Amino acid sequence: MLDNHELKREGDINFSSLRTEWMTQLSAVSIDRIEADERAYMRQSMSTPCLNSIVDAEGCYITDVNGRKYLDFHGNSIHQIGYKNPYVTEAVKKQLDELPFIPRRFTADIAVKAAEALINKTISKDYKVLFTPSGSAAVGLALKIARKWTGKHKVISMWESFHGAGLDTIAVGGEYVFKKDMGPQMPGMLKAIPFNAYRNLLGSHSHEAVATFCLDYLKYMIQHEGEIGAILLEPIRATDTHIPPISYFTRLRKICDEYGILLIFDEIPTALMRSGRFYVHQNFDIEPDILVLGKGLGGGVIPQAAVLTRTQFDCAGDISLGHYTHEKPALGSAAICATIDYIDDLNLQEQCISRSEFVRGKLEALSAKHLCIGDVRIAGLLISIELVKSRETREMNEELAERVLYYCLEKGLSFKLAGGNCITWYPPLIVSEEQLTFAVNLLDEGLCKYS
Repeated sequence: MLDNHELKREGDINFSSLRTEWMTQLSAVSIDRIEADERAYMRQSMSTPCLNSIVDAEGCYITDVNGRKYLDFHGNSIHQIGYKNPYVTEAVKKQLDELPFIPRRFTADIAVKAAEALINKTISKDYKVLFTPSGSAAVGLALKIARKWTGKHKVISMWESFHGAGLDTIAVGGEYVFKKDMGPQMPGMLKAIPFNAYRNLLGSHSHEAVATFCLDYLKYMIQHEGEIGAILLEPIRATDTHIPPISYFTRLRKICDEYGILLIFDEIPTALMRSGRFYVHQNFDIEPDILVLGKGLGGGVIPQAAVLTRTQFDCAGDISLGHYTHEKPALGSAAICATIDYIDDLNLQEQCISRSEFVRGKLEALSAKHLCIGDVRIAGLLISIELVKSRETREMNEELAERVLYYCLEKGLSFKLAGGNCITWYPPLIVSEEQLTFAVNLLDEGLCKYS
């Protein structure tokens, strides 16, 4: 069993006095469903015991077995366009009737259309696509492409990162809770300290100074280690929304080009307009060599992931990179096309930017009121509120964060904790100002009650 400290990095804590207290107030129906779940499913950290049992998910809300609704600002990062989106459900139903499956070695119009739709959302339009059934599989495939092209197996990724739970992806990930007891992992996986860790270490230094320090060290690693084939990172850290400056990415791109290293961006939880741009890296005026997508790609209905690779790296015709049963996914392709159409037709980019400015104003006012708010970090509708014991020392206030989580759950707002003390909100792009106001007001109430 992991202790609380180990569990506080990636997500919420399963075993704490507050979690036990939450379980005691659930109804008999909820408890019965949770116990049935535990009898049927293997347990794992951050997943079991479940918080509750639900019967519906629509729009921005989930509904539990007792008919109670929760505004869902978590959603496992899949509900950019809301749950049960009519564009997606109708497209998938239509595809089921017309062509539910495309056997490997064949293609179909819907599969080509989905790939082209993703390529057309890039700036250069200079990419090719492979589909995979999961984000973890997509990251593994990206690493294989980098090895094939460069002939080098070493990869630099970041401490505290998450890129999937497979044996290959935990090697490049930085979360201990996924590696514990797993034994030897892929060789050549090197870790750099991420921008957010340097920022905390350097305290009052500017973002630009921290970016320079970060990349000086990264370049030192490359020069002294040698044989680096790829650098893998999240352009915006998903779980606690750390946002490096443009200068960080401009220089990172130059370093990769200088040393013949492929730059891989994992945008699995953050792409599809959540940052205010369709792809996160578009906020930073560069393009990666390989882009990995997933989660919301299937419109909150179909498990779907993808790898976009620069056309020049289409180099693996003599090997099987993925060879997945669903490598040309009929239903997933229909969901991808419907998701993109919905984002475009409803102009969700403009709405995301507008809602982002609205909630930023609300949270900045809240930060002025509550000294326990150490930082508010926002990119589009990727939002993190960091709770501290002191703004001077930036000491994490993990207990306050957990108390506020359960207070908000009791009042009908679901979200995720990250890093132990960060309240992380990922509302759908369809969220209203009224719903954002409801969430901010609940946060205010919780902080007044417990801080």
